[in-house]
Amino acid sequence: MQHTEPKFAPYKGIRYTRPEMLNRSREFYQFLDKRRTVRDFSDKAVAREVVENIVMAASTAPSGAHKQPWVFCVVANPDIKKKIREAAEKEEYLNYNGRMPEDWLQDLQAFGTDWRKPFLETAPYLIAVFKKAYDIGNGEKRKNYYVNESVGLACGFLLAAIHHAGLVALTHTPSPMNFLQEILERPENERPFLLIPVGYPADDARIPCLARKTIEEVLVYYE
Repeated sequence: MQHTEPKFAPYKGIRYTRPEMLNRSREFYQFLDKRRTVRDFSDKAVAREVVENIVMAASTAPSGAHKQPWVFCVVANPDIKKKIREAAEKEEYLNYNGRMPEDWLQDLQAFGTDWRKPFLETAPYLIAVFKKAYDIGNGEKRKNYYVNESVGLACGFLLAAIHHAGLVALTHTPSPMNFLQEILERPENERPFLLIPVGYPADDARIPCLARKTIEEVLVYYE
């Protein structure tokens, strides 16, 4: 196998004073702490350019061997959204009526959810995130690495970008999600990873009264 010499470019990074760094880190945490999952969406239009910027922000995420094994399918077509909702609700009905164990159903009670998913039609955009199990080039399969980890990181960037734009989102995971591959006619090497409605919150939107874990619960120092 022939190996090519890697190419590198100078990198200086961004430098802040210690006070600036402290303020920026605090402000960013406080900003992200306001992010909440929302299930009550407005049908108010969102500029396409905003969504494109959000997706491109997500695509800056790191990935195994820089393979960038993701595709973001943005759905605005009402007919396609209706098909997605019908297929998702079919799976969710089975989940809530037999597939999910009792302890899972009890954990979901705090959210007041059921198999009905009207937000899949109300939200102006659905972003279906697909992971590329492998790439195809010149008729040959090309391996991707750490696919789940890479796409998971990209989805984290995506959610932060959505919040930064002043919009809300929901990480919807109807299981199984094979219907997305069929409805959106994606190739065999792409597998559905997440379905994310994006838009403005409804005027009467409500969110569960929940608390995030404390710093003592999530941070462990080794000094």
